[in-house]
Amino acid sequence: MKEKRWILRQDYDIEAVERLRALGDSETIAILLAERGITNREEREAFFNPSLTHIHDPFLMRDMDKVVSRIERAKANKERILVYGDYDTDGTTAVALLYSFLQKYYDDIDFYVPDRYTEGYGISRKGVDYAVDTGVKLIIALDCGIRANEQIAYALENGIDTIVGDHHLPGDELPPAYAILDPKRDGCTYPYKELSGCGIAFKIAEAILEKKIGVRLCDSQRQSEECYQRLKGELAKYLDLVVLSIASDIVPIMGENRVLAYFGLKMINFRPRPGIEAILYYGNIKRDTTPDSGQYFSKELTISDLVFLVGPRINAAGRIYSAKDSVQLLLCNDMTSANQWAQDINKYNAERKKLDHTVTEEAKNIIYSDIHLQEKKSIVLYGENWHKGVIGIVASRLIEEFYKPTIIFTQSNGLYTGSARSVKDFDMYSAIDQCSDLLEHFGGHKYAAGVSVRPENFEKFVERFEEVVSNTISIEQTTPDIEIDAVVSFAKEIDDPVFLKRLKMFAPFGPQNMLPVFQSDNLVDTGEAREVGNDKVKHLKFEVTERDQKSGKYPAIGFQLGKYCDAVRKGKRFDICYHVEDNFWHGKTETQLNVKDIHLHSEEDYLGPF
Repeated sequence: MKEKRWILRQDYDIEAVERLRALGDSETIAILLAERGITNREEREAFFNPSLTHIHDPFLMRDMDKVVSRIERAKANKERILVYGDYDTDGTTAVALLYSFLQKYYDDIDFYVPDRYTEGYGISRKGVDYAVDTGVKLIIALDCGIRANEQIAYALENGIDTIVGDHHLPGDELPPAYAILDPKRDGCTYPYKELSGCGIAFKIAEAILEKKIGVRLCDSQRQSEECYQRLKGELAKYLDLVVLSIASDIVPIMGENRVLAYFGLKMINFRPRPGIEAILYYGNIKRDTTPDSGQYFSKELTISDLVFLVGPRINAAGRIYSAKDSVQLLLCNDMTSANQWAQDINKYNAERKKLDHTVTEEAKNIIYSDIHLQEKKSIVLYGENWHKGVIGIVASRLIEEFYKPTIIFTQSNGLYTGSARSVKDFDMYSAIDQCSDLLEHFGGHKYAAGVSVRPENFEKFVERFEEVVSNTISIEQTTPDIEIDAVVSFAKEIDDPVFLKRLKMFAPFGPQNMLPVFQSDNLVDTGEAREVGNDKVKHLKFEVTERDQKSGKYPAIGFQLGKYCDAVRKGKRFDICYHVEDNFWHGKTETQLNVKDIHLHSEEDYLGPF
């Protein structure tokens, strides 16, 4: 692991901090708000008190009127509809949402998810052929389609209209679809541009239901409270799928996404659908059996739980077998069938983790056994038998270890197919583009991309890519950094229950609203420091307090920081940067510090054991 650079954030409006402090917030809370672009009373009120009236009118999205009318026409004319989605969590939740919603009003409907290996991402020719063979007249593509010009033209040639509901950047030319919903397309005035693919599916359902009931969800001056409550109740049941997509697709959790995620988490915590409850069971999250506890599960679930426990299992089906299994799981209406699907999917996830571990270790061994590879600015590796479904995960793992732009390749249909991941601020897409004459295909964005190259061009690509990275990457980009939101003291902030209560109100956390990172200085261990973990990975478990002993003592965990154990245990003073979190253990919840890094003080500061 590379040493990390600590950087104190100062990218906020100082005047906004003063305005927020005048409203009663502490300086640290005001700084956290200002860092998130919140500058006044109204924005602060909306942030701390999300409401479904804060979401935007779906009919502001360009082509939404056409979408609703075309679906109504399909129903009136008894045309068969195919809901088509990508194979990742965002795509499968989008399919489950719109398929189950439409099925309540219309039964001639089917869904389709492409095979990751035989069809690839997005709308495929094979998928269109399936639509033709089954008599489909309308395809609704979700989380994909905005660049599927050829495939949508092929569908049109066969008498099939296509509605595209996507959130990715369009190309220079839009596909010949009947209607296109994409907040990022030119001419779309929808106020929020960062919805997930499942979020787009939700807006379609919202538009259809609003037209049917005659009330807008965003209307705080509604005429019929009864109709409004019906609308809210009908739509709320789908928000668990929306928050799962938001968490898994790593879209910003500010603005409309934050409202949807906030209420989606409430749905999962208090009224989960069988499929989500069943998959959580395999993540060791079970129903709370404590009398009168007031909660459904043994702990309150967060975005982090969805990211690490649910999302990977939903994705595993598409990586190992078929993403259709994930859709079937999410569509289950009873626990018996949900448990059956979840059991299979958990097996896929276990196989995925095994493959992930095996390939990661093989890749690490290759690098550690070759000094020439270690000296390079980039990592590009090929393994003929490496599983295509895990190479992206492996690339991310290698960045954690070596912190270099990384591409992992395997063999697929006669080509070397790779998955690329980047380090902070390095444009991976641009670097690959400079090697495009050697490639068969590539696509993606700044931090992640997919690449295909002929075997005879692979070594040339490796050399060219290393040359491009060496010439363009800066020294700062080769060192991982930790952005610190604020420097705080235990006595002033962490000991203050009002501060901790307000901090929890920043949830749900995610991109643009990350769990705050604090720095605290001049700390010592209380004598509890010990190493935990296995022989390969050592973590640091300890208890910390301020050296003057005027603050409280807090349990802390430092993952992969076991190397500091001896110094900490012997009484060396240190500074830490950390998250404040709730730790649930044996039925109890306590405040814990999740330590990201430690800076030891110099020898002359050593004062002996606590």
